[in-house]
Amino acid sequence: MHMQSLDSHRLLQLANLLMVFGVLTLCLGIAGAYVYDRQLALGAVVASHALVILGPTALKIGYVMRLAAQRQVTLHA
Repeated sequence: MHMQSLDSHRLLQLANLLMVFGVLTLCLGIAGAYVYDRQLALGAVVASHALVILGPTALKIGYVMRLAAQRQVTLHA
């Protein structure tokens, strides 16, 4: 039972990290796609638009992981 608690806390840390990564990726994508688009090459602008999609996806996956980890922590407490 102690091992499940450790796994839950590790999942919670990973989820938090994924959420932070998602927010940073989204901000970087917005900056590249909409703010600095005239200074960047076409490939970088396309990559920035991809980050605008991937950032919120990572954020949502991290949020669901966080909810699952929090549920496991409360069930095993």
